[in-house]
Amino acid sequence: MADLSQIENSVRSRAGEQCELCTGKENLSICEVGPAGEPSEDRSILLCGVCLSQIEPAADLDTNHWYCLQGSIWSEVASVQVMSWRMLNRLSDEAWAQDLLEQAYLEEPVMNWAREGLPAQADDDDDAVKTFDSNGTLLLEGDTVTLIKDLDVKGTSFVAKRGTTVKNIHLTNNPEHIEGRVNKMSIVLKTCFLKKIA
Repeated sequence: MADLSQIENSVRSRAGEQCELCTGKENLSICEVGPAGEPSEDRSILLCGVCLSQIEPAADLDTNHWYCLQGSIWSEVASVQVMSWRMLNRLSDEAWAQDLLEQAYLEEPVMNWAREGLPAQADDDDDAVKTFDSNGTLLLEGDTVTLIKDLDVKGTSFVAKRGTTVKNIHLTNNPEHIEGRVNKMSIVLKTCFLKKIA
């Protein structure tokens, strides 16, 4: 059984007694980054009262407060990356948040963990947001696409070349973006630069 006080002490020490999302120092408390499992330092983050009150799915978001994600998404701590990525997805109507999602790079296991915490997609196909490629062809989870132009990949030194095949794509909650692996990296790609391969 995990020693909760030891976990809390370790997380507080790692965080330097400040919120790991916004660096605030008021009303700090430990938060487990789900899905729920055995409590551990690796699955916990230190949050201030403001962040803690807004991370619940139904909570109203103070957009200005969450500009802090521009720093926390680049944390070396996986649980901080996961929480930052999830919050950016909730803020994806904001241009700056969408830009950050495009730039952010999470290792595959961390990305899978981050996706586990997103709300389930609607079962009703009529209500679900549909994603289309540059030709207006419907894209589905797991499809294969090809790039129709060279793309600079933000935050890296490589260019994704026209004609590159991207297999097993992942749909996002933004119909203009999908996620896929290029050059062994999980990145966000704009659908207007993609063509579905039959």
